[in-house]
Amino acid sequence: MSEEDALASALFSEMLVAEHLVRARVARVLPKGMELSHFAVLDYLAQSKEERTPADLARAFHLTRGAMTNTLAKLEWAGHVHIRPDWDDARRKRVAISSSGRAARDSALAALRPVLTGAVRGIGADKVRAALPVLREVRARFGEVPPKD
Repeated sequence: MSEEDALASALFSEMLVAEHLVRARVARVLPKGMELSHFAVLDYLAQSKEERTPADLARAFHLTRGAMTNTLAKLEWAGHVHIRPDWDDARRKRVAISSSGRAARDSALAALRPVLTGAVRGIGADKVRAALPVLREVRARFGEVPPKD
């Protein structure tokens, strides 16, 4: 194994284990009944401040439309999103965060904040700042659509 292969293996092994541990830790502090996928969609909608289509959301999260439809159905059932027909194209729907969804997102953020800031404090702000460009580059490279064979 070359040094580059070993480095790649070590990087991705650390990322996979870190991702697993972060998801487990975050799941423990989210409000009862909220899943990480629910929080992610609510946070996205709260930040975007405009309605999105389910297809837009599926693309943003690199999910299938079916997976996003499932998440949106759960959020709608909980009263956290409003889903309405698109008045310009009846084949589409539009999704917006509700006041209940905004409150649920804010509650989740309040629960997450100590966990996240504690991690940054423990690692050190300078190290986190230095790691962010590398993590963004990894995300960008893996977010690209690979060429078809």
